[in-house]
Amino acid sequence: MLTYLAGFEDVFGPLRLMRFITLRTLMAAGTALLIGFVIGPWLIARLQTISFVQTFRDASEVGHLAERHSLKKNTPTMGGLLIYAAVAGSTLLWARPNIWVLVSLFVYTAMTGLGLRDDYLKISRQDTRGVSSRGKLLWQSGITVVALAALLMHPESSGKVRELWVPFLKVPLLETMPLVVLAGFFLFMLVGSSNAINLTDGIDGLAIGCTITVALTYAIMAYAAGNTVIANYLLISYIPGVGELTVICGSLVGGGLAFLWFNSHPAEVFMGDTGSLALGGLIGTIAILVHQPLTLAIVGGIFVLEALSVILQVGSYKARGKRVFRMAPIHHHFELKGWAESKVVIRFWILSLIFALAGLGTLKLR
Repeated sequence: MLTYLAGFEDVFGPLRLMRFITLRTLMAAGTALLIGFVIGPWLIARLQTISFVQTFRDASEVGHLAERHSLKKNTPTMGGLLIYAAVAGSTLLWARPNIWVLVSLFVYTAMTGLGLRDDYLKISRQDTRGVSSRGKLLWQSGITVVALAALLMHPESSGKVRELWVPFLKVPLLETMPLVVLAGFFLFMLVGSSNAINLTDGIDGLAIGCTITVALTYAIMAYAAGNTVIANYLLISYIPGVGELTVICGSLVGGGLAFLWFNSHPAEVFMGDTGSLALGGLIGTIAILVHQPLTLAIVGGIFVLEALSVILQVGSYKARGKRVFRMAPIHHHFELKGWAESKVVIRFWILSLIFALAGLGTLKLR
């Protein structure tokens, strides 16, 4: 919205700065941070008033971990609304609306709606089960269809969205993906990334801290992909207009930091599925749009490890009747080994930063 002020630079010269993505990204991060700080206390108080508190599994399901997390039972959930308000509000102010921005915001909004419904069902039923797996898949499939339809019908994105780029290659692996493959790949990224962040969201500050690291990394990637000089130098895909996604990533960093202020141990609020499913959907979408989808497996290495730990645990138990970890996702394994919750979180943050730097390294290794 504020980008239109650049057209009045002849009236007030400094307004020309609104043309620069770097400045608007910094302003977006600061605006999102401010929005989060302002609405955070009100939202937390409101959620407590209406008793929207987290539902936990009991000792029959998680054993000793239920006792360790017993003090969290009255902590409100649906804190993802704070992140959404900060990111969406800041993005609308500072990003130049184009097809890339609008599709990203659509996916984020729709996934927030899914997460909100999931959290509401869990709270109203006093059960850890919310929307069924089939219901989630149908919702995510609908989001995929709408998002792809918009991208394929818009001349700015119709050709670019069908390219498949992979790390370490100087040219696209596929220049024109068949529609069925494209839809399946988009859905896979949407489901995979949202579920992975959802699994990571198990202890205070873990998921949002790792999300901030990933958002910072994709801010750099989006800026590089939208800048013809940098893209040509790095031999990556140049996508006109996609640099505006840098502003969304900046908003996510600011909104994430604001949420972390309230979610740090001991948490005053949890993001719930309202936050984790939506953040995964947004990050997965941005990864696809900037032609760095498979790089997300490196940048979001913590999310991958969390998801793999669950797959290995379930697979091993069904095949051999034995568990690989004391409990999955893997952050609970370390908790049961005696690590303090804060130690698990900080060490995972360190690993997340290492994965992010490794992901950035792939831009040059081609």
